Amino acid sequence: MKLLCISNGHGEDAIALPVLQELRKLAQPPEIVTLPIVGVGMAYSNNDFSIAGKVQTLPSGGFLNQDSRQLARDLQGGLVGLTIAQIRTARNWAQAGGKILAVGDIVPLLFAWMSGADYAFIGTAKSEYYIRDRQGNILPSQQDSIEVRTGSYYLPWERWLLSRSRCRAVFPRDKLTTEILQQHQISAFDLGNPMMDGVATEPSRSLFYQPQSVKRELARPLIVTLLPGSRPPEAYANWEQVLIAVTSLISVFKQRQIICLAAIVPTLDLDTLQGDLSRSGWLPVVDPDAELTELIPAAGTIYYQRENATIAISTQAYSQFMHKGDCAIAMAGTATEQFIGLGKPAFTIPGAGPQFTPGFAEAQTRLLGESVILVSQPQDVGVEIQKLLQQPDRLQSIAQNGLLRMGKPGAAHRIAECLMEVMN
Repeated sequence: MKLLCISNGHGEDAIALPVLQELRKLAQPPEIVTLPIVGVGMAYSNNDFSIAGKVQTLPSGGFLNQDSRQLARDLQGGLVGLTIAQIRTARNWAQAGGKILAVGDIVPLLFAWMSGADYAFIGTAKSEYYIRDRQGNILPSQQDSIEVRTGSYYLPWERWLLSRSRCRAVFPRDKLTTEILQQHQISAFDLGNPMMDGVATEPSRSLFYQPQSVKRELARPLIVTLLPGSRPPEAYANWEQVLIAVTSLISVFKQRQIICLAAIVPTLDLDTLQGDLSRSGWLPVVDPDAELTELIPAAGTIYYQRENATIAISTQAYSQFMHKGDCAIAMAGTATEQFIGLGKPAFTIPGAGPQFTPGFAEAQTRLLGESVILVSQPQDVGVEIQKLLQQPDRLQSIAQNGLLRMGKPGAAHRIAECLMEVMN
């Protein structure tokens, strides 16, 4: 089998990657080629997957749906020519007898349908949780939404694409969404969310509160994972907001050591991030003590200190930093979802966009429920974390909620096996 994977974004590439890696491990693996239609697909090329056709990074970073003002800039940057070339690549692949795996939203799904090939779809962007609670009941704020009126968060034209005979399988991101799509006669499979395969390789430690010894819990450092996002220049603006939030932690937790783990994607410029730290009064640590390096691997990690807090920055310890954090200060999409899937709370701050706008942040709270605490001003984050520390029952509920909404690891292998079965 020849398989072309079409995805539309850094997060979508990262979700597709473990599925493609599991396909490679099968006894008779398909020939796999990728087509990232947003960005240049570093997740693929860094893992020895070849890229078909033309790729290019456009000014919007792929967030036209978040900020329509970016459209003119993308058009000037070559959006039309890029799109035509990519559709042509998909059609040529279909004419050669290849199959397509679309990962993301309606855009790669539309590319797959237009190609004329048989296709499957991993839906990363849509979930019934945007309009329903944990029990599947419609949220009061969504009663009049078009999604509720038309019967699903997947709109009628999207369901039409998913119900074509050439669409051999649909893999929604959660059980609730799968059940709703099945009611619309769509071949949807509840196999889990491959988003969690990249981080859920080990059990995460319980967070914040140890009932057997509150005193011992308060004596250890408070560990906070920092997730400023992945796309420049927005991520740099987000980083400035995150640092304000960390400053609020220092003022609230004066008697407790604070360790912040900044999980930074390799495409961001570390000099820019360090410049912001220096301007905010943080000092570089040349020789970190043994206790710190035991907690955080020293290789490739940069350390800064200010008062009772340490920030560790790494582009190589993403999974470790996700697991070690008690909570996160987040202005990201995929990374926030992965973090709460580990059973932990994330405190989010709306930014200027184009991705992490107030509207996006509000929608994310519906998608992820109580696991996300939306804080309107970064200087209030410290107080909100302090409040949560004092509510162990709420923490337990957050842990259960995260696992329910994001599912168990191992989805990539299950999806890979199903793909081979339905596509052959």
